[in-house]
Amino acid sequence: MPTGQIRKAISGFYYVHDGDTLQECRGRGVFRNRGITPLVGDFVEFEKDTDSHGTITHVLERTNALVRPPVANIDQALLVFSLTEPDFHPLLLDRFLVAVESFHVNPIICLTKTDIASESARENVQSYLEDYRRIGYQIVETYKDDASLVANLAPILKDKISVLAGQSGVGKSTMLNTLLPSLELKTAEISEALGRGKHTTRHVELLEIGGGLLADTPGFSSFDFDEMEKEELSSCFPEMRERAEHCKFRGCLHLKEPKCAIKAAVDSGEIPSYRYDHYLQFLEEIMDRKPRY
Repeated sequence: MPTGQIRKAISGFYYVHDGDTLQECRGRGVFRNRGITPLVGDFVEFEKDTDSHGTITHVLERTNALVRPPVANIDQALLVFSLTEPDFHPLLLDRFLVAVESFHVNPIICLTKTDIASESARENVQSYLEDYRRIGYQIVETYKDDASLVANLAPILKDKISVLAGQSGVGKSTMLNTLLPSLELKTAEISEALGRGKHTTRHVELLEIGGGLLADTPGFSSFDFDEMEKEELSSCFPEMRERAEHCKFRGCLHLKEPKCAIKAAVDSGEIPSYRYDHYLQFLEEIMDRKPRY
């Protein structure tokens, strides 16, 4: 039975790439009864009904799956943040980083509009960037120049399945247009009233770019923690994850527990205080969440 990967999903049709062609497929009728929903990025088995149409019969095991956007088997996430218009937002970046870490996807911080930001804006962001690099996050700075953008991102995208996400208006569509000009996506104008861009794309699709596959997620501006338990949160902060074993109590939430290695690291400056403050804010959000039955 042939196998392939779902590259695009629209209105119940799945477009499966089998190495040579793109097959338009429907899912088996029993999928709905069994609660199975094929996702873009899934590797599947399918039966050919005609040369260009088929039926998905089996979804192979996933390495991971994002909820929003609905994409599976992602290797890395390019988190696109601008230095200006909209301004760099470390709280929102940490929310993205934590959510991506929770899905076991490697995050890469991608900065845009670095060439048009003011000197003060660049200086304000620099200390944050030093902290994120020290934690171990990869950071890529991009410029409006087409050649430098392609040169900086192509090696990162090669042989990977990547997802593109970030606050609206930071330049995701412009970035995609530069990497793959044939897309001719409309770039979103910044709304002066809302301080964010307008949505420009209606479906998720894996695009062949730079020797890899990239999923665009326009209008994707936030993550929630609906599926995360409070005990899992600190493991999504790399600098906390590597120190948590030194806490006195197993399952330490790093709040008021004695001999907490995380709080000691914050006090000594090893962990930036704003990262810990963001952890506390996310933890409160999780603990205040209404119980699910």
